[in-house]
Amino acid sequence: MSEGGEKKPKITASRRLLLKTLMLAKAAVMLENETKEKKDEKVKIMAERVPPLDCGRMSLQELQELCKQMHHKIDVIDEERYDFEVKVVKNNKEIEGLAQKIFDLKGKFKRPNLKRVRVSADAVLGALMESTQKASLDLRANLKSVKKEEEKEKEVTDWRKNVEAMSGMEGRKKLFDSGAPAQ
Repeated sequence: MSEGGEKKPKITASRRLLLKTLMLAKAAVMLENETKEKKDEKVKIMAERVPPLDCGRMSLQELQELCKQMHHKIDVIDEERYDFEVKVVKNNKEIEGLAQKIFDLKGKFKRPNLKRVRVSADAVLGALMESTQKASLDLRANLKSVKKEEEKEKEVTDWRKNVEAMSGMEGRKKLFDSGAPAQ
């Protein structure tokens, strides 16, 4: 690589222009040949399907028979055309369904550019609940209430009665049975 990281073109500009013009000329010739081939094919098919008419030498009954044959051919061709149309519609629906399945399997969805919008909490809550009445945003009301265990408060009694009740062997036995610490 040369300085600056630039690559030199392998073909000069004049050579590239010459190749472009040659390719365009060749494409024009190919397009012209293709249109001629289509036109020739159409003439050939029309000659096969529709024979030339010579109505000058035909009698009235021959003309009526010819009209009946032509009507029959038209009916057959219309049936074929209808069948082809039905097949095309069916294939198009199938293609659309498969394209949708591919799109779903890829999982790529176009996400629109979102704009920041300032909305009050009441408006968001109303939109979520889809209610006509305006609901206020009271988040504490929706929370579960947790009851705290209230600490058992010891009853405050006269200490003198407590001392008299706990004196002697009966008092010690009461303390031992209740498991409470001695005062």
